[in-house]
Amino acid sequence: MPNCKSTALTPRRVKAYLDWLTERERSRSTLKKYRRDLASLQTFLAGRPLSKAALLAWKAQLSERYAPATVNSMLAAVNGYLVYARLPQLRLRPLRIQRQVFCRQDRELNKAEYLRLVQAARRRGNVRLALVLQTICSTGIRVSELQYITAQAVEQGYAEVNNKGKRRTVFLPRQLCQTLRRYLAGQKKAAGPVFTTRTGHPLDRSNIWRAMKELCRAAGVGARKVFPHNLRHLFARTYYAAQHDLVRLADLLGHASTATTRIYTMESGLIHARQIEQLGLLVT
Repeated sequence: MPNCKSTALTPRRVKAYLDWLTERERSRSTLKKYRRDLASLQTFLAGRPLSKAALLAWKAQLSERYAPATVNSMLAAVNGYLVYARLPQLRLRPLRIQRQVFCRQDRELNKAEYLRLVQAARRRGNVRLALVLQTICSTGIRVSELQYITAQAVEQGYAEVNNKGKRRTVFLPRQLCQTLRRYLAGQKKAAGPVFTTRTGHPLDRSNIWRAMKELCRAAGVGARKVFPHNLRHLFARTYYAAQHDLVRLADLLGHASTATTRIYTMESGLIHARQIEQLGLLVT
């Protein structure tokens, strides 16, 4: 922790804060996001010291540009820094968001669309991408956890995932293991992560995101629905529809709270509308 209070948000202090988070084993994706959010505030301040008035003005600007959930995630990053810098009095309140009971249809990836994406990847000869999509969607892992799907995990039928300070076992479907074994044999790979770049590094979110976006037109799927995390949501909705076990699903997804898991199981407004139509409460 810093030894004295300071109202200047300098690159050196941001680096010290990120180093402090690194020592507390925060994930690389979290560190990257916090760095980006703090850089946004630095740009807004333009050398001015931190103050409540300046922070409120930044919050107002964010509210005009981004969705409430995005604004709140950026505020959380800055509030974390303020606590670290011993400036808790400057913390900002998050925007109040009314809880949604259904997800937007134009953002929900359904099973048929997912299958079209896989088929489009195959038609293009991109076997690796087709398998990446299936691996994420059939296990519910985060895209950052794909690195734990190794040749050893394929052989034993499960992966040990360590993410956000928590360790959990992710079971791999038998059919997925069989397919991945054939892929590994074709790649002449006997150890390490299954999915790597040409230079041997594990695929990251940007690699997969970009490749998925390139499939949209060929698969006939709206671009707003096509991003890696939506595969995790599809796994959650499919599992919950079959098992109706929110606690077990939270364990599978690595959630500390079922409140988070409920967000993943939300169905589209179209399904809710059909359910209302079937209540039979109108006299014709």
